[in-house]
Formats: sequence, C-alpha cells, structure tokens
Amino acid sequence: MVAHPDQTGIPEGSLRFVMSVRAIGEGHRSSIEFRTGTVDDRGKVNIEAAPRFATRGLTETVPLDAVVFRSELRRLRSDGESADYVLDALGEQFTVAELEERLTRLQAQLATRRQDGSIISLMRRIAERTYDIRFPEDTSLAERVLLPAIAAERNGMEDARFVRFEHRDRAVSYFATYTAYDGVDIAQQLLETTDFRAFTSSPIVNLAANKGLALFPRRIGGRFAALSRSDHETNTVVFSENLRLWEDALPYQVPTQTWEVLQLGNCGSPIETDAGWLVLTHGVGPMRTYRIGAILLDLEDPTRIIGQLREPLLSPAPDEQDGYVPNVVYSCGSLVHAGTLILPYGIGDSAIGVATLSLPVLLADLAAS
Repeated sequence: MVAHPDQTGIPEGSLRFVMSVRAIGEGHRSSIEFRTGTVDDRGKVNIEAAPRFATRGLTETVPLDAVVFRSELRRLRSDGESADYVLDALGEQFTVAELEERLTRLQAQLATRRQDGSIISLMRRIAERTYDIRFPEDTSLAERVLLPAIAAERNGMEDARFVRFEHRDRAVSYFATYTAYDGVDIAQQLLETTDFRAFTSSPIVNLAANKGLALFPRRIGGRFAALSRSDHETNTVVFSENLRLWEDALPYQVPTQTWEVLQLGNCGSPIETDAGWLVLTHGVGPMRTYRIGAILLDLEDPTRIIGQLREPLLSPAPDEQDGYVPNVVYSCGSLVHAGTLILPYGIGDSAIGVATLSLPVLLADLAAS
C-alpha cells in the first residue's frame, strides 16, 4: 500500500492510496492487480469497489544493461570467454537486436564452441526479463493487471513489495520487487513506474537473498538500501549503488521467539518515523502458522534494532485459520497516515483484511520492549 501519485479531488486531510493485490488463479498462478481507496483524517480506510473489467498491458522491448548481464552470468557461473565475446562488442546499454546480432555470430561458431549453445539460450532468457508494460490512458488504475509476460514468470508473479521512493532531487518513483516463478526456479524482478500506467520490469541480481527484497523509501548514506534475507531464518540489510545488483548482506535479526522459530522475513518496505525505521516482519512457528511482528531500526544504522515486540502484532483469528493456505496472515507493505498504521494483509491466500493501529501506541510499545 502506497500513496497514490494523484492526490487531487479528495477531502482535506485525507490520502488516496494504491494497494497491490496478489491475484491467484488456476494452478496457483499469480498475477499483480491493484485496488484504490482513501484514508481519512481519522485513519478510517475506504477501499473503492473493483471495476467490472480487467485490462492487460502491452509489452515492449527496452534497452538492456551490460552490468546486469555480467552479474547474472557470474551468479550462474556462466561467465567466461563466450559471454565476453558477446558483451565486449556491446556498450553499457544495448538493444535486443544488437544482442541478437552478436548471438548469431556466436551461433555460427558452434562447430568449434559446442558448449556455447547453452550460453546463447541463457543470454536470451536474461534479455527477455527486461521489458515495458503500458496500459491505455482511458483505463482506470484498478482495472490494470500485470500478468506473467515472460518464461521466468509463467507460473506466477508473487509478493510484489511496492514503495514510494524519493530521489535526491525530490523526484518520486514507485518501485516494487517481486518473485518470478517458472514452476521450478525463482528469480527476482524490479518494477518501476511513476504513474501506474507504464511499468518497466527488469532482473535483480540478488546475491544476498533468496526472496523478499524490500527497498527503503530513500537512500541511506548515499546508497540504496533494502531488507533481505540470506537464508530462511535471518533478516538482513543490503546496500548498493545499483537497484538491480545486491550483495553483502548484513544480519540484523535472528529468531528469538517460538512463533518465529521456523522462518523470518519482512512484510514490506520500512516506514520512516521520528523514532526509527518501523519494520513489520513475518514469523513462521509451529503448525506453519504465519504471524506478523514489528521491530524498530536505527535511522542511520538500520542493522541495529532499537525496539522489538516480544509478542505478535497480528495472528490468524479463528475465522482466519482456514483458506487455500491455512493459518497464514501475511503482508507485503503498509503505510502511515493521520497517526495510524494501515496494515493490509492476506488471509490464507483467499481473502484480504485491513488492520489499523495507533502509530504512537505501537512506537511506545516498541520503545518499552
């Protein structure tokens, strides 16, 4: 849930928001949908009715990034002479057509480079993962659906974590990390938009985590920062000069409570408060029950926890314990308005709820913990 890019025409003191929704279809294949609504000056949430129709965007090719290619090939241990043969002849950015011309030349040498057939296929798959999606101007935001568009996504686009990011020049972009799943392997992708009508999706080379990258809403110490995890148990922070390349995870949280002993992760991007970075976490405990917790990180050093709830902030209620995936409450992002934490959360992969909580009360509980 993030502030809508258009705040015109709403009552004073209110905030219009965009909420991303994981839509799960046949075969558990996930897409990304949107809902819109408002939060008034008392923290009351109103979600607008969903439109009758859905619209799929048109995909287009965009320039490719040599740094991303080299890093992903290195991660997959497929860098080497053949990759250099292709990439050394291209610039820092290049088109799909330029890449294909080099791959065609390499293809012609397969009689003496028999191992290069797999490199050609791999580089085409990496190239496919960078694309634009554009929706018609006359569509409403809530009817736009991001459906799997490439082979890496054919079994789903999962757990989009959107953040409203403010650049150093005060310009605003909306970023989202999500997990592309092809039925066997997962890959991390980055979405970028300014208006939720035109999006760019591109690969994230994530050497520091397996899933669940969540960006901070601004740079820290001049660098991009993100929450991550290097395994299923340890929450970490990573820094980078490049939004598409993440390394060197710095641990900041390990399981300490029974309800989080099996797995830890984040529930979306940190929220900046005067007291520190508010981070909602998810913990998995006995019976694979997912619960939501809260911690507070130092504003200047987000590897340092300065407050942590000992008990869950949110657990599955009795009427939330069934569903497609039982015993799960889970979120990929929340926001604060009018002194209220607005927390949308999935219930068993079958419904969505919204919880609200006084931010001062939560911060006081964190400070006392």
